[in-house]
Amino acid sequence: MTETTVLDERWEVFDRWGPYGLLVLSTLIAWAAADPLGMSTRERWACGVLVVAAVVLELRWNRVVRTRPGPSTAGVRHYFLRWAIGFALTWANPLFAFYAVLGYFSTERLLPRHLRKAGLFATAVTLAGSQSGGMPPSEQLGWVLFGALLAANSVLVLLFGHFADLEEARGQARLKTITELERTNTALQQALDENAALHAQLLVQAREAGVADERRRLAAEIHDTLAQGLTGIIAQLQVVANTPDADLARAHTDRALALARHSLGEARRSVHNLSPVALADDGLPDALKKTVTEWGERAGVQARFTVTGTAEQLHDEVAATLLRIAQEALSNTARHAAAGRVGVTLSYMGDEVTLDIRDDGRGFDPLALSARTRAGGFGLDGMRARAERIAGSLTVEAEPGQGTAVSARVPLVRHDR
Repeated sequence: MTETTVLDERWEVFDRWGPYGLLVLSTLIAWAAADPLGMSTRERWACGVLVVAAVVLELRWNRVVRTRPGPSTAGVRHYFLRWAIGFALTWANPLFAFYAVLGYFSTERLLPRHLRKAGLFATAVTLAGSQSGGMPPSEQLGWVLFGALLAANSVLVLLFGHFADLEEARGQARLKTITELERTNTALQQALDENAALHAQLLVQAREAGVADERRRLAAEIHDTLAQGLTGIIAQLQVVANTPDADLARAHTDRALALARHSLGEARRSVHNLSPVALADDGLPDALKKTVTEWGERAGVQARFTVTGTAEQLHDEVAATLLRIAQEALSNTARHAAAGRVGVTLSYMGDEVTLDIRDDGRGFDPLALSARTRAGGFGLDGMRARAERIAGSLTVEAEPGQGTAVSARVPLVRHDR
């Protein structure tokens, strides 16, 4: 409950019961001083009738105020009827001013703004007459005293009116501020609700994007491990099926078995954490060297691996990405390039790691190839997606008959210790 609400409730209690209390107080004091003031029997009866009229007026108003709060025509009528009764009572006995002073306390709640000063002035006239000894003044000195008291009361009325206007202005400013704060809070709550809904939507979209990315990653892993292994096994078995040389057939059969075991290991590794088998015990340079050597032996191609710069232990994801790119590039070379020599270079250059795979094969037209593979596949597009997934890039340089160069550049992220 605000301070303004508490104050309004207290004034409501005063407006309901205060007039009765002040009327009783005025009646008792005036009755006790009736003889010293020389009141006649007719004046006493007149005061009694006026007191009854004041009680009836207040009773009627207490019924009306419940349905007509604030300044209204009924409030104006009530104010000036109360003033008239108070003026008549103080005319008969100045001590009834205790009741007439109500006019100072009820102007804001009963009178509209343009009548408030008139109501305050009328009350000042009543109280000045009471303070000067009663109305009407009997001598010239009495009129002078009445005029001085009226002037003093008027000044006080002006001051009180000014203070009341200031208080009302502050109240309206507070009310305006409260209204503005409520509007701001409502807008803020709406914004918070909208942000919550947007956040929930973004979470759903991020989850869906993560699922889709994970599916692509799994597909690429399967392609780079099981599919390549099966392709190698088929190639070795085809040689076995087409050669009459038992020793050559046995050699290719051994290679097919080795590839099968390797592919099985990759499958098991994929089930656990999708980390390449070659990186289980070795760092990236050793894993790449073994991969290049074994590939050269299977493909019958002269393959050379080189490391430049100071080798560092890379983050698992970075190392796995570069190894998968190398495997895919070598697989593409075996299938399409008909190369005689292949060079693989791993370069540590400050905050970057570069992997270059070059061959002297038949080459190709990159634009024509991108048009054919745009619909899908895990060749160059798969390698590029792998590099970009860890904030890297992949470029391909190739010309028909001039060989192919694949270069992957990724950030150098060190292994977490």
